[in-house]
Amino acid sequence: MLISTLAVRIYYEDTDAGGVVYYANYLKFFERARTEFLREFNIEQDILLEKNIAFVVKKVEMDCVKSARFNQLITVKTEVVSFRKASLLFKQEIIDESGELLCQATTLIACVNLQKMKPTAIPAEILEVMSSAS
Repeated sequence: MLISTLAVRIYYEDTDAGGVVYYANYLKFFERARTEFLREFNIEQDILLEKNIAFVVKKVEMDCVKSARFNQLITVKTEVVSFRKASLLFKQEIIDESGELLCQATTLIACVNLQKMKPTAIPAEILEVMSSAS
């Protein structure tokens, strides 16, 4: 399987008044990590956008296990667990410096034609990357 990791420092802007990461910001960390995941495999979303193709979140399930805190260094692990003609299923985890699980999510991403706003086939070159690692 294709797996990627991204280190993220927790900034003050990511937290509430108590220095605890606001829950919605985990979704931002997951999004950033998926973008970097694609980039690692030479898939640039701006090039897809020029072709009127985008990846959009269809469904996300998130479990906040333990809070991340201000100035903590976390790692976001991203993995494609399955893919279909027009979708990718990601499993992601956020862990702290000691390897303890803080948050996890599964996210179903749909490939969409932006002009029609309807699902479209993932470009062949991307499916080839996904297939080569399966």
